Amino acid sequence: MENPHQPELWQNVFVVLGSSSAALIGLLFIATSLHLKEVVNNPVFYSRAFNHTRFLLIILVEALLVLIPQPMFVLGAELVAINVLGLWLPLRLVYIFFQNNEGYRRGGAALYRAIIFSIGFLLGIAGGALLVERLSWGIYLVAASCVILLVRVVLSAWSIMEGVGQLENTTKTKRGIG
Repeated sequence: MENPHQPELWQNVFVVLGSSSAALIGLLFIATSLHLKEVVNNPVFYSRAFNHTRFLLIILVEALLVLIPQPMFVLGAELVAINVLGLWLPLRLVYIFFQNNEGYRRGGAALYRAIIFSIGFLLGIAGGALLVERLSWGIYLVAASCVILLVRVVLSAWSIMEGVGQLENTTKTKRGIG
């Protein structure tokens, strides 16, 4: 089966992206389980941790799809579908943000995060659409999409842990422990 987008040229990139996302899924599970009470009791932290896991799973699946030998238009259709599914998550968060703006701001939510995730998924949709049209440079957009999503998840996960740490310090101070 001839594959004109030459996945062998992209193999290392998507192996790294897939491996990184798989490793980060594991670390996110560990970090969340170590601070389960704080994450579960805060709807913003809970939502972000759950969505970050989904974002990382999407990156992992995209990397696997690119590495599977298949016709370019099939790969493109699969990438469009998974990125449309992924785009639904930040758009849903924007809707929730505007429904409960004060509560989400108090919990540390920020609209710019949803915008960055949306841009990442839109790049993935555009890249997939280009591959459907057999324009091999669409793979650049798919790779950029995965990198943007991965970086944003890492930065957001760090801010979750920062928030959890602040909650723990506040709780200890109120008890007179710290």
